[in-house]
Amino acid sequence: MMTFEVFEETALEIAETFPEDLFQELNGGIMVRRHRRLHPAAQDHDLFVLGEYHVDRFLGRFIVLYYGSFELCFGYSSEEELRERIRKVLLHEFRHHLESLAGEYDLEIEDAVEISQYRYQKQIQKDLTESISGGRIDTADF
Repeated sequence: MMTFEVFEETALEIAETFPEDLFQELNGGIMVRRHRRLHPAAQDHDLFVLGEYHVDRFLGRFIVLYYGSFELCFGYSSEEELRERIRKVLLHEFRHHLESLAGEYDLEIEDAVEISQYRYQKQIQKDLTESISGGRIDTADF
């Protein structure tokens, strides 16, 4: 895994390749934080936030990337794979930015659907585990 400093430099280099129009009203720019961010919907400490788009009445509009989350989720990846992940997360957050400027919320809805699917899968896993441990399913049948 690249160091924090290299990660930050890489993220900014990637952002510099994007069209200037994407940065319209992104007055807080792009920040990289060292720590990992657990998603509020995480049920088993297994869902981390890689990036976030913020609109704050005092700080303005800005994007945050979480180095610690990337390190945890993609620390095994090659530098090229990690660069591609950073690029995808930045594009995702820029889409939030552009939709916010346009008063659209399609990506927020897509993100909410993904979280609902995550919760559904976790519930199925929990129910199955409880069924097996509660003796309702005979594992010898498998």
